[in-house]
Amino acid sequence: MPAPQPEKASLRIKRKSLPETLADSLRERILNGEFREGDQLIQETIAEEYEVSRMPVREALRQLEASGLIQLKAHKGAVVTSIPLAQIKELFELRALLESDLLGRAIPHMTEASLAESATILRQLEEAYHAKNVAMWGQLNWAFHRSLYLPAGRVQTMAVVQGINLQTDRYIRLQLLVTGDLADAEGEHREILRLCHAGDVPAATAFLNTHILTAAAHLIQALEAHQQG
Repeated sequence: MPAPQPEKASLRIKRKSLPETLADSLRERILNGEFREGDQLIQETIAEEYEVSRMPVREALRQLEASGLIQLKAHKGAVVTSIPLAQIKELFELRALLESDLLGRAIPHMTEASLAESATILRQLEEAYHAKNVAMWGQLNWAFHRSLYLPAGRVQTMAVVQGINLQTDRYIRLQLLVTGDLADAEGEHREILRLCHAGDVPAATAFLNTHILTAAAHLIQALEAHQQG
Protein backbone atom coordinates (compact mmCIF):
# COMPACT_ATOMS: atom_id res chain seq x y z
CA MET A 1 0.00 0.00 0.00
CA PRO A 2 1.59 3.31 -1.04
CA ALA A 3 2.47 5.72 1.70
CA PRO A 4 0.07 8.67 2.03
CA GLN A 5 1.32 11.76 0.25
CA PRO A 6 1.64 14.99 2.24
CA GLU A 7 -0.92 17.60 1.42
CA LYS A 8 0.32 20.26 -0.95
CA ALA A 9 0.40 23.80 0.36
CA SER A 10 -2.23 25.96 -1.26
CA LEU A 11 -0.83 28.21 -3.98
CA ARG A 12 -4.02 30.22 -4.25
CA ILE A 13 -3.32 33.94 -4.39
CA LYS A 14 -4.78 35.74 -1.42
CA ARG A 15 -7.16 38.45 -2.50
CA LYS A 16 -7.06 41.69 -0.59
CA SER A 17 -9.88 42.32 1.82
CA LEU A 18 -12.07 45.40 1.46
CA PRO A 19 -10.38 47.22 4.37
CA GLU A 20 -6.94 46.53 2.82
CA THR A 21 -8.13 47.84 -0.56
CA LEU A 22 -9.55 50.95 1.08
CA ALA A 23 -6.34 51.48 3.06
CA ASP A 24 -4.27 51.22 -0.14
CA SER A 25 -6.44 53.81 -1.90
CA LEU A 26 -6.48 56.23 1.04
CA ARG A 27 -2.72 55.76 1.55
CA GLU A 28 -2.03 56.78 -2.05
CA ARG A 29 -4.29 59.83 -1.72
CA ILE A 30 -2.33 60.92 1.35
CA LEU A 31 1.03 60.28 -0.28
CA ASN A 32 0.14 62.16 -3.47
CA GLY A 33 -0.99 65.18 -1.47
CA GLU A 34 -4.74 65.00 -2.05
CA PHE A 35 -5.13 64.76 1.72
CA ARG A 36 -2.70 67.13 3.41
CA GLU A 37 -1.24 67.27 6.90
CA GLY A 38 -3.93 68.16 9.42
CA ASP A 39 -6.83 67.19 7.15
CA GLN A 40 -9.63 65.18 8.73
CA LEU A 41 -10.72 61.90 7.18
CA ILE A 42 -14.40 61.59 8.06
CA GLN A 43 -15.65 58.02 8.15
CA GLU A 44 -19.13 58.82 6.88
CA THR A 45 -17.80 60.83 3.94
CA ILE A 46 -15.30 58.13 2.96
CA ALA A 47 -17.97 55.42 3.26
CA GLU A 48 -20.27 57.38 0.94
CA GLU A 49 -17.46 58.10 -1.51
CA TYR A 50 -16.47 54.44 -1.79
CA GLU A 51 -20.06 53.19 -1.42
CA VAL A 52 -19.25 50.94 1.51
CA SER A 53 -20.33 50.69 5.14
CA ARG A 54 -18.40 52.44 7.90
CA MET A 55 -16.99 49.19 9.33
CA PRO A 56 -14.37 48.53 6.58
CA VAL A 57 -13.53 52.25 6.59
CA ARG A 58 -12.88 52.09 10.33
CA GLU A 59 -10.55 49.10 9.86
CA ALA A 60 -8.75 50.81 6.96
CA LEU A 61 -8.13 53.86 9.14
CA ARG A 62 -6.67 51.65 11.86
CA GLN A 63 -4.23 50.24 9.29
CA LEU A 64 -3.21 53.76 8.24
CA GLU A 65 -2.72 54.74 11.88
CA ALA A 66 -0.45 51.72 12.39
CA SER A 67 1.73 52.91 9.48
CA GLY A 68 1.96 56.42 10.97
CA LEU A 69 0.09 58.26 8.21
CA ILE A 70 -2.90 59.28 10.31
CA GLN A 71 -3.76 59.69 13.96
CA LEU A 72 -7.10 58.73 15.47
CA LYS A 73 -8.07 61.47 17.91
CA ALA A 74 -10.99 61.70 20.31
CA HIS A 75 -13.73 64.05 19.06
CA LYS A 76 -11.79 64.68 15.82
CA GLY A 77 -11.63 61.27 14.22
CA ALA A 78 -8.81 60.52 11.79
CA VAL A 79 -6.33 63.32 11.10
CA VAL A 80 -3.45 63.17 8.60
CA THR A 81 -0.26 63.33 10.63
CA SER A 82 2.12 66.25 10.53
CA ILE A 83 5.75 65.36 11.15
CA PRO A 84 7.96 68.16 12.58
CA LEU A 85 11.02 69.04 10.53
CA ALA A 86 13.36 67.74 13.23
CA GLN A 87 11.64 64.35 13.11
CA ILE A 88 11.74 64.24 9.29
CA LYS A 89 15.49 64.85 9.52
CA GLU A 90 15.74 62.08 12.13
CA LEU A 91 13.87 59.64 9.86
CA PHE A 92 16.29 60.30 7.00
CA GLU A 93 19.25 59.89 9.35
CA LEU A 94 17.83 56.54 10.43
CA ARG A 95 17.46 55.60 6.77
CA ALA A 96 21.08 56.50 6.08
CA LEU A 97 22.29 54.47 9.06
CA LEU A 98 20.20 51.36 8.51
CA GLU A 99 20.27 51.28 4.72
CA SER A 100 24.03 51.73 4.55
CA ASP A 101 24.38 48.77 6.91
CA LEU A 102 21.98 46.69 4.81
CA LEU A 103 23.78 47.51 1.58
CA GLY A 104 27.17 46.65 3.08
CA ARG A 105 25.85 43.26 4.20
CA ALA A 106 24.06 42.66 0.87
CA ILE A 107 26.84 43.35 -1.66
CA PRO A 108 28.86 40.16 -0.97
CA HIS A 109 25.71 38.09 -1.63
CA MET A 110 24.52 39.87 -4.79
CA THR A 111 24.26 37.84 -7.98
CA GLU A 112 24.07 38.74 -11.65
CA ALA A 113 20.36 37.92 -11.48
CA SER A 114 19.69 40.16 -8.48
CA LEU A 115 21.68 43.03 -10.01
CA ALA A 116 19.77 42.62 -13.29
CA GLU A 117 16.51 42.86 -11.33
CA SER A 118 17.72 46.08 -9.68
CA ALA A 119 18.66 47.49 -13.09
CA THR A 120 15.19 46.68 -14.44
CA ILE A 121 13.48 48.45 -11.54
CA LEU A 122 15.80 51.43 -11.95
CA ARG A 123 14.78 51.76 -15.62
CA GLN A 124 11.13 51.71 -14.55
CA LEU A 125 11.84 54.42 -11.97
CA GLU A 126 13.59 56.58 -14.55
CA GLU A 127 10.66 56.13 -16.94
CA ALA A 128 8.32 57.29 -14.16
CA TYR A 129 10.56 60.34 -13.60
CA HIS A 130 10.49 61.26 -17.30
CA ALA A 131 6.73 60.71 -17.55
CA LYS A 132 6.16 62.82 -14.41
CA ASN A 133 4.26 59.83 -12.99
CA VAL A 134 4.55 61.13 -9.43
CA ALA A 135 2.31 58.41 -8.00
CA MET A 136 4.94 55.78 -8.91
CA TRP A 137 8.04 57.64 -7.70
CA GLY A 138 7.93 56.56 -4.06
CA GLN A 139 6.87 52.99 -4.82
CA LEU A 140 9.59 52.41 -7.43
CA ASN A 141 12.24 54.25 -5.41
CA TRP A 142 11.63 51.87 -2.51
CA ALA A 143 11.46 48.86 -4.87
CA PHE A 144 14.90 49.76 -6.25
CA HIS A 145 16.49 50.25 -2.83
CA ARG A 146 14.77 47.14 -1.48
CA SER A 147 16.12 45.01 -4.34
CA LEU A 148 19.64 46.04 -3.36
CA TYR A 149 19.15 45.22 0.32
CA LEU A 150 17.34 41.87 -0.01
CA PRO A 151 20.53 39.77 -0.44
CA ALA A 152 21.52 40.82 3.10
CA GLY A 153 18.80 38.53 4.45
CA ARG A 154 18.04 40.94 7.32
CA VAL A 155 14.29 40.51 7.68
CA GLN A 156 13.75 42.62 10.81
CA THR A 157 15.91 45.51 9.63
CA MET A 158 14.12 45.48 6.27
CA ALA A 159 10.76 45.74 8.02
CA VAL A 160 11.93 48.77 10.01
CA VAL A 161 13.40 50.44 6.92
CA GLN A 162 10.24 49.81 4.91
CA GLY A 163 8.18 51.49 7.64
CA ILE A 164 10.48 54.53 7.60
CA ASN A 165 10.27 54.73 3.80
CA LEU A 166 6.48 54.69 3.98
CA GLN A 167 6.51 57.64 6.37
CA THR A 168 8.97 59.61 4.22
CA ASP A 169 7.44 58.73 0.84
CA ARG A 170 5.29 61.88 0.61
CA TYR A 171 8.27 64.05 1.52
CA ILE A 172 10.50 62.38 -1.08
CA ARG A 173 7.90 63.15 -3.75
CA LEU A 174 7.60 66.74 -2.53
CA GLN A 175 11.37 67.19 -2.50
CA LEU A 176 11.71 65.94 -6.10
CA LEU A 177 8.80 68.09 -7.28
CA VAL A 178 9.92 71.28 -5.55
CA THR A 179 13.67 71.01 -6.07
CA GLY A 180 13.66 69.33 -9.50
CA ASP A 181 16.43 66.97 -8.39
CA LEU A 182 15.32 64.20 -10.77
CA ALA A 183 18.52 64.22 -12.82
CA ASP A 184 20.61 64.06 -9.65
CA ALA A 185 18.51 61.17 -8.33
CA GLU A 186 18.96 59.26 -11.61
CA GLY A 187 22.72 59.74 -11.65
CA GLU A 188 23.13 58.81 -8.00
CA HIS A 189 21.02 55.65 -8.32
CA ARG A 190 23.10 54.56 -11.33
CA GLU A 191 26.30 55.16 -9.38
CA ILE A 192 25.05 53.10 -6.43
CA LEU A 193 24.24 50.24 -8.82
CA ARG A 194 27.65 50.57 -10.52
CA LEU A 195 29.45 50.34 -7.18
CA CYS A 196 27.39 47.27 -6.28
CA HIS A 197 28.42 45.65 -9.57
CA ALA A 198 32.03 46.44 -8.68
CA GLY A 199 31.59 44.88 -5.24
CA ASP A 200 33.05 48.00 -3.63
CA VAL A 201 31.43 47.90 -0.19
CA PRO A 202 33.14 50.99 1.38
CA ALA A 203 32.49 53.22 -1.64
CA ALA A 204 28.90 51.99 -2.13
CA THR A 205 27.87 52.44 1.50
CA ALA A 206 29.53 55.86 1.72
CA PHE A 207 27.85 56.99 -1.49
CA LEU A 208 24.43 55.71 -0.35
CA ASN A 209 24.82 57.51 2.99
CA THR A 210 25.58 60.79 1.18
CA HIS A 211 22.71 60.17 -1.29
CA ILE A 212 20.14 59.89 1.50
CA LEU A 213 21.45 62.73 3.67
CA THR A 214 21.78 65.12 0.71
CA ALA A 215 18.16 64.43 -0.27
CA ALA A 216 17.18 65.13 3.36
CA ALA A 217 19.05 68.45 3.38
CA HIS A 218 17.38 69.56 0.14
CA LEU A 219 13.99 68.47 1.48
CA ILE A 220 14.37 70.38 4.76
CA GLN A 221 15.37 73.52 2.83
CA ALA A 222 12.33 73.15 0.57
CA LEU A 223 9.95 72.58 3.50
CA GLU A 224 11.34 75.54 5.42
CA ALA A 225 10.92 77.78 2.36
CA HIS A 226 7.38 76.44 1.88
CA GLN A 227 6.45 77.17 5.50
CA GLN A 228 7.93 80.67 5.36
CA GLY A 229 6.28 81.43 2.04
